[in-house]
Amino acid sequence: MDGRDSHLSERLQTGFLGVIAFGLILFLLVQARFILICLVLAIIIFSLTSDAISAFARLKVPNWLATTLALIAIAVGLLWAATALVAQVNEVVSTSIAYADRAQAALARLSQRWGPNVQEAIGTFMASIDFAGWIRSAAAQASNLISGSVLILTFVGFMFSERIWFPIKIERLTGDPDQARQVLETVHKIMRRVNRYLVVKAAISAVTAGLIWTIFRVQGLELAGAVAMLTFILNFIPTLGSIAATVITIAMVLAQTGDPTVTLTVGGLTVAVQFIIGNVFDPMLLGQTLRLSSFGIVLSLAFWGVVWGIAGTFLAVPIMVAIMIVCAQIPWLRPVAIMLSQEGLPEQEPASGLRR
Repeated sequence: MDGRDSHLSERLQTGFLGVIAFGLILFLLVQARFILICLVLAIIIFSLTSDAISAFARLKVPNWLATTLALIAIAVGLLWAATALVAQVNEVVSTSIAYADRAQAALARLSQRWGPNVQEAIGTFMASIDFAGWIRSAAAQASNLISGSVLILTFVGFMFSERIWFPIKIERLTGDPDQARQVLETVHKIMRRVNRYLVVKAAISAVTAGLIWTIFRVQGLELAGAVAMLTFILNFIPTLGSIAATVITIAMVLAQTGDPTVTLTVGGLTVAVQFIIGNVFDPMLLGQTLRLSSFGIVLSLAFWGVVWGIAGTFLAVPIMVAIMIVCAQIPWLRPVAIMLSQEGLPEQEPASGLRR
């Protein structure tokens, strides 16, 4: 009896310590989220660029030259992307504030068909929304992209400086060449799968954004570039991103035109584009890449969205891929990997993908 009580006490103590450790980790994730988000983005960029450097190495390009060119390309790309995004956000800010009154008037005209009670409710709701404040807040957050880009570039530079010594450090850390080889293979597996996901997802998002831009240009609407960029970025958030992009696109059309016919036309075309790409091409191209449980993706989006905000929703899928592969290599965590995988086969590689 005493042995059973002692065993139960040990399990309770272990569980209690686990809860405390999880709370501390969660606290650190929230408090240091800016640095951690930049670090995760730097790891992703380093992973993508490492594949490119490996490809150059096979073409007999010196490693130092390939690394230097990669760092220059990363610096130019990050600063250009951050500057372009801030410029688009500022354009949306200046234009949307001017359109806010027009959008409210258009909604008021539409609500007249639904009766005075609905019209009054919509009017009260619109009056309570600080639209201009939200837009200015978004602009202020977008301006942090410049400082974040500099920090990401710093992280990537140090990662490249440690790139050659990383396998040696892993071998000395484990003290076993076979175990070191297994750790490196796990890291490479994570990089291959995340890289393939990002490349395919970027191509799908670019096609979607291009179609939305074409719709706006054909209709003669403003902010075609800003809406297309927003669509491209939001489509990296599974399911929820395409819904948010569609709602924002329809709201921008209504704010600009105030015409229900044009709004319904553009909205219908936008929904059709998002539906066809999101339900046909997206699953077909990404299904064999991720091999993740749909419910697990939703949980990951919810958790990282709460912890890291919007940035967490963008990083939820790559982080989940890494967690699934790591858990698959640890016997007592393998059940977690099986639950996170789509078919209960977390180790199975895609039929085709990026190779190092």
